[in-house]
Amino acid sequence: MERFSLFFLLLSASITVAVAIDESATDPLIRQVVPEEETSADHLLNAEHHFTLFKSKFGKTYATADEHDYRLSVFKSNLRRAKRHQQLDPTAEHGVTKFSDLTPSEFRKTYLGLKNPLKYPADANKAPILPTTDLPEDFDWRDHGAVTAVKDQGSCGSCWSFSTTGALEGSHFLQTGELVSLSEQQLVDCDHECDPEEKNACNAGCNGGLMTSAYEYILKSGGIQKESDYPYTGKDGTCHFDKSKIAASVANFSVIGTDEDQIAANLVKHGPLSIGINAAWMQTYVAGYSPSRLKEKPYWIIKNSWGANWGEEGYYKICSGYNSCGMDTMVSAVVSTNT
Repeated sequence: MERFSLFFLLLSASITVAVAIDESATDPLIRQVVPEEETSADHLLNAEHHFTLFKSKFGKTYATADEHDYRLSVFKSNLRRAKRHQQLDPTAEHGVTKFSDLTPSEFRKTYLGLKNPLKYPADANKAPILPTTDLPEDFDWRDHGAVTAVKDQGSCGSCWSFSTTGALEGSHFLQTGELVSLSEQQLVDCDHECDPEEKNACNAGCNGGLMTSAYEYILKSGGIQKESDYPYTGKDGTCHFDKSKIAASVANFSVIGTDEDQIAANLVKHGPLSIGINAAWMQTYVAGYSPSRLKEKPYWIIKNSWGANWGEEGYYKICSGYNSCGMDTMVSAVVSTNT
C-alpha cells in the first residue's frame, strides 16, 4: 500500500510533527485495546487490574492514597472514552497508553506545545509548485538514513522544537551525508522569535512555539548546536548557545500548501517535513491507522516526540488524502546550508 512519512516530522513520505488540540472540535471517540470480552457493559470490573498493569509498565507511582484513587478514576474514564472511540475508528488501536492517568486537559497542557491558531503566517515564504508525475508509491526517509532516533520531550510543551530539529536533521543529512542529532534545548532556552503577524505569539520554551519562527531564529543566530553539546533537560533554562559549536544552519525555509501530492513531492525532494496536526486522537493511540475508517488506504507516517514507548515505537500513522486531523494545514520544509 502507498505510504509517505511525515515527521512530527512527516516521514512516510517522512514528516515531523508538532501537535495541538482544536478545542472547538468535538472530541472524537477512540478504540480500546483490552480483549473483546472486556469491552462489554461491565468492562470496568477489570479496570483495577489494568491499572495495576499500567502502573507497572510505565513506572507510575502516586504520593498519597487519595492521588492514587483519583488517578484510578481518571484511568476508568479513559477506558470508557477508548471504548467509544473503538466503535468509531476500527482501523486503529486506541487504549491504554502512558497518558491514561491524565485528564484530556492535563494531557493538553503538559504534552502539547504548538501555538494556536493552527496556521502559519500569511507572509510566510510559499514553496514553489513541484512536478508530481513521477512520485514513488512508497517512500520513507528512515530507509535512507535521514532520521534520528525517536526522542522524548517529557513534561514540557516543546514539541515545536523537536519538529524543527527533525526537519533540519533530515535536510542537513541530505546536504552533507552526516546524520546529526540537533539540540531542542537550545531552542527552548534561546529562541524567543515572534510570529510576524501576532507580536505576542512568540516561541516560549515549554509553553509552546511555532516551527517557522524557530527556523527564523536559527537563521538569525547562525545555527544550532548538537544535542550532545547542548543536551535536553525538559525544562526552561538560561540560554548558553555557543556559536563556536554550531552543527547545522538554515539556508531557507518555506510553507507548503494543502495539496497532498505537493506535500509528497516536497518530502521526497527536501527530506522530512515539519507538520502541525490536531492531537485529539493521540492521547489513546496505540497503533494502526488513525483517525480514519478507510482500511488499506495510503498513509503518512509521523515521527512524534513522546518516546518510543508511545504509539508504534514512537510513530503515528494517518491515512492520506483526507486532511486527517487537519494535517494539511501546517506543513513546512527547511533547507540546511551545505556546511
